[in-house]
Amino acid sequence: MVKLLELNYQIKDIDAVAQQVLDHITSKTILFYGEMGAGKTTLIKSLVKLLGSNDEVSSPTFSIVNDYKVRNESIYHFDLYRINDEEEALNFGFEDYLYTSNWVLIEWPQNAQSLMPDDTNIIEISHKNEDSRSLKLSQKPNINPVKLQKAAKF
Repeated sequence: MVKLLELNYQIKDIDAVAQQVLDHITSKTILFYGEMGAGKTTLIKSLVKLLGSNDEVSSPTFSIVNDYKVRNESIYHFDLYRINDEEEALNFGFEDYLYTSNWVLIEWPQNAQSLMPDDTNIIEISHKNEDSRSLKLSQKPNINPVKLQKAAKF
């Protein structure tokens, strides 16, 4: 993994953290790792708002995917917590969402790990205490440099 950003933050500063994430990302596909209640959805809410969507953001735990509109594109927000295996993800067309020019934000990607594309950023969030978290942003090391330059121009 190539580390892009590492920081500790207070929940009240989530919008500033989201802006730092947007300033450092190299892909429009972001994988979110962290235990239940770590703040993955909270960060995604802030990211979606900063990307320009006015849609109500909620965890897609039961719907699996939420689609938020921003300008002429979509932000796909997945929560794969409830899927049992990669075949289940394939059955609902998961791969069709991955290979578009839209934003793809995925919570619990480990439940369909082998389906994840190479050109992704990874966010790991962990509890420090009730009001603070630790965040690590990285990219997969095998990203094609040409794709990386294109992703940086969104």
